[in-house]
Amino acid sequence: MSEQKIIGIAGNIGAGKTSLVEFLTSTYQITPFYEPNDSNPYLDDFYQDMQRWAFHSQLYFLASKFKIHQMVEKIPGVVVQDRTVFEDVEIFATALQQTGKINQRDWQTYLSFYASIRSTIKPPDLMIYLKCSIRTTRKRIKIRGRTMEQNMPLGYLKRLEKLYQNWIAGYDKSKLLVIETDRLNYVNDLIDQIELMQSIEALLPKDLART
Repeated sequence: MSEQKIIGIAGNIGAGKTSLVEFLTSTYQITPFYEPNDSNPYLDDFYQDMQRWAFHSQLYFLASKFKIHQMVEKIPGVVVQDRTVFEDVEIFATALQQTGKINQRDWQTYLSFYASIRSTIKPPDLMIYLKCSIRTTRKRIKIRGRTMEQNMPLGYLKRLEKLYQNWIAGYDKSKLLVIETDRLNYVNDLIDQIELMQSIEALLPKDLART
């Protein structure tokens, strides 16, 4: 295995990030880091009352993701990360600020914290963006059945999708691979798996070893 490399997995809620992390982990000799949803003590409250708990929830995610980035950079070999700190700020927190869920004073505090974090971490060597339609996103959210997500407003998902599209259009921090996941089945379909592996290995040709 060569020098340390980071693969970031980006995409809207329900795009298939966790499934891709699990597939890459089982296919290659890499270490996974997952989104800290289950440990966020504000998340249930946030989905019930976004106005009251948005800032608290996003600040927790920002601090937690910073800790994960610090750990990631100490792991040798290739590491795959389910959603990076850049998305937390430029997609999710921004959506909440745009809709008035985070007021201007809290937003400036949040951005100041983010600026300090951004100056100390490195971006992924490869960002994989999972592009997914809102229709598919809503279907997957319903199927996986997380109670807190079931009443998520459609307008919120659409805003996230628009922010993702703008963010990816201007993304220049590292190599970028965009994957359409509406019909791609990298969990069970062998042909889809092979095509996916070939696309990733072409961008990190000396770093990935199949198990």
